[in-house]
Amino acid sequence: MADSFVHLHLHTEYSTLDGAVRCKEAAARAAELGMPAVAMTDHGNLYGAIEFYEAARKEGVKPILGCEIYLAPESMEHRQEIPGRKRATHLTLLAENNTGWENLVQLVSKGHLDGSYYGKPRVDLPLLREHAEGIICLSGCIAGPVNEWLLQKQPLQAREMLEELCEIFGRDNLYVELHDHGLEMQLEVKPQLIALAGELGLKLVAANDVHFLSRDDHDAHDVMICIGTGKLVFDEKRMRYPPEVYFKTAEEMREVFADVPEACDNTLEIAERCNVTLSLDATSSEKYPNFEAPGGMCRDDYIREQCFAGLEMRYGKEKASEDDELRKRLDYEIRTISDLGFSSYFLITADFINWAKENGIPVGPGRGSAAGSLVAYTLGITDICPMRFGLLFERFLNPERVSPPDVDIDFCQTRRPEVIDYVRRKYGERCVSHIITYGTLGAKSVIRDVARVMGVSYGEADMIAKMIEARPGVKLKEEYDSKAELRQTIEGNASYRELWDYATKLEGLTRNTGVHAAGVVIGDRPLDEHVPLSRGNEGEVVTQYDMGAITEVGLLKMDFLGLKNLTVIQEASEFIRSAIPDFEIHRVPLDDQPTFDLLNKGETMGVFQLESGGMTETCKRYGIRRIDDITDLLALYRPGAMQFIDEMIEVKEGRKEVTYEHPMLEQICGDTYGVMIYQEQVQNAAKLLAGYTLGGADILRRAMGKKKQSEMDKQRVTFVEGCKAENEIDSVLANRIFDKIASFAGYGFNKSHSACYAHISYWTAYLKANFPVEFMAALLSNEFSNTDKIGVFVSECHRMDIEILPPDLNRSQLRFAPEQLSSGKMAIRYGLAAIKNVGEGAMAQA
Repeated sequence: MADSFVHLHLHTEYSTLDGAVRCKEAAARAAELGMPAVAMTDHGNLYGAIEFYEAARKEGVKPILGCEIYLAPESMEHRQEIPGRKRATHLTLLAENNTGWENLVQLVSKGHLDGSYYGKPRVDLPLLREHAEGIICLSGCIAGPVNEWLLQKQPLQAREMLEELCEIFGRDNLYVELHDHGLEMQLEVKPQLIALAGELGLKLVAANDVHFLSRDDHDAHDVMICIGTGKLVFDEKRMRYPPEVYFKTAEEMREVFADVPEACDNTLEIAERCNVTLSLDATSSEKYPNFEAPGGMCRDDYIREQCFAGLEMRYGKEKASEDDELRKRLDYEIRTISDLGFSSYFLITADFINWAKENGIPVGPGRGSAAGSLVAYTLGITDICPMRFGLLFERFLNPERVSPPDVDIDFCQTRRPEVIDYVRRKYGERCVSHIITYGTLGAKSVIRDVARVMGVSYGEADMIAKMIEARPGVKLKEEYDSKAELRQTIEGNASYRELWDYATKLEGLTRNTGVHAAGVVIGDRPLDEHVPLSRGNEGEVVTQYDMGAITEVGLLKMDFLGLKNLTVIQEASEFIRSAIPDFEIHRVPLDDQPTFDLLNKGETMGVFQLESGGMTETCKRYGIRRIDDITDLLALYRPGAMQFIDEMIEVKEGRKEVTYEHPMLEQICGDTYGVMIYQEQVQNAAKLLAGYTLGGADILRRAMGKKKQSEMDKQRVTFVEGCKAENEIDSVLANRIFDKIASFAGYGFNKSHSACYAHISYWTAYLKANFPVEFMAALLSNEFSNTDKIGVFVSECHRMDIEILPPDLNRSQLRFAPEQLSSGKMAIRYGLAAIKNVGEGAMAQA
């Protein structure tokens, strides 16, 4: 024991703009130093608990889950200043066991939901008493409740506070926490704390309030503190941390506390006691809410009944009963879903989607890989026939590589909240929540942030930031290594060099929290029994775990996305129904020539995903003759894949012949003119040529997409051997085909997603081609607050020979609307809400 130590008070980056220790770094450093365990105690939150837990276990170090909570001086609901008291003091709480972890989650959640004051999620002593079981309490840093009284020369109150904590947690679960960074305040209270512990029979524990990894990180951490507090580094009156709050070695800690070695020994005692085991299984559906099937029917039986009823509705009674391929595919999907335990997932999803449809809320035809499922189609989750478009179930749910299904749903933007409210009502307010997101100090933003607090001018900071490529995932080191001009700029100025060094150390750290635009989690019980909760900027309840951690915990998450184009389609359809009552966009023909003519002429303004200048020109060159061409274009018009557009046009127009590495590839790529543009084509090629199952082919596709060499080498052997066994293809040719497929796989797009969005593109083009006044009125109405877009769309109306009538208090509606002229011609009346300085809110109150 005499040569080891465990850090029990440590702030990761999730103590936002205060802690600068990454979870993986904390775990790796503890392992490097031979420490048996390490704790995470962020300020008032458990944001990083799952990441920290997994990182520590991966390093062979025991994770100790804790939190430095904020304790209110009186009731957590009392939101007034108390003379002579701080708004909150700090207590270090550690979960000893799973009961303690559950109580810690409850404490932190209630602090965020009910106790927030000046941005601090406070708890109080009665709440601590209610949730004390299984928790080890350390008395806190210099900002702790005991030290608050000691620093005010009130030793009696300090003793009473310690006694109350002892009464709440029990003598064996309360330790008197000692810090020593050489600060005068710490030196003042340390002997008093030791004396109090002796008088009350409490044990001491040493801690270092770790905020950064090594002493060398102090200056960068200091800069980060300035970013968080909005101060300049040369401001002498600002908050500063001592350089000692780093991840010290056991030897360093024992040297600091040589006068009380037992305080270091007790860190090991506490570490030995703390044994929390989290149940993490992303493939489990145990925490999904149970869908209650009617009449007490088994969910697996109910989903089968509903799917075959949906099959008849989608395809007609005769085809549904006689098409063996259709029935076999549906049966296979149902069995797979049932065997994996995901029946509830599909029934829950179908329930709220069909509720939305029944209540007139527009729902997208599908999104992502879910459209590859016939079960999803028959349940009404998607509206794209996977058989017609050659979509694969295994791209969505692979029985050979189990991961939870992920159905993303587009709803009408304005009515999306109604669907979420329905889900809350059905499963319970406390069982449904939004999901948190974490903003980070990105490559460009960290340059500007660091420059600002260092006093570097905005112009200089902007000059450096603009040298960094604007793309997701860009890293400062990569940019520095690859760009000579950037290197010369940095190295040619000492201030820039210092700025750059700080920025590279801080890059990627958590900066702030937000609310995921679409993510919603649904639990089988109140969510604070599974995860800690918080509040977003608008007071909405959000999980403290992000999407990745929610998945690891095994909770059901959904993406409820708002898509403005669905609102436009809905409004246009309502205008049309005034003349054609039974008009329904889902029933329009998919081979409408005026629609294709409009696209081929490049009249794509307002057409979903086809209105950019480059895409408009591509439409004109490509020659769209069917909806599949739109599907192809949506997959092609992306970085990397765009290189194939010219080649496909040449083949499509008969100016170039396709040569295939093997004749069988024509079955795979014939429809896309010899180019493998879809991920599903990679799967089909592996199945046809090398005998892969579609599930196995999906694993191959993933390996090719990620370009992991070790996995690619394994797959190459399987592919080459399969080609020989299945089709007598020699190894030289098989290797060449593998390389060819791998080159395409890097650009391949999800056909299911492309086919779904091609339908929205087609529908908007169909409306513009066949009902131009109604479509443009709806388009204008959905941009009434954007004067620039209003101007552009009004100009487009003029080009289309559609008259825009001026606002009229007697004739205008709130939004733009079609209006028939005396000549019988249709025009658009200007909406009152679009008048500058008026707006929809003002008109609604008028």
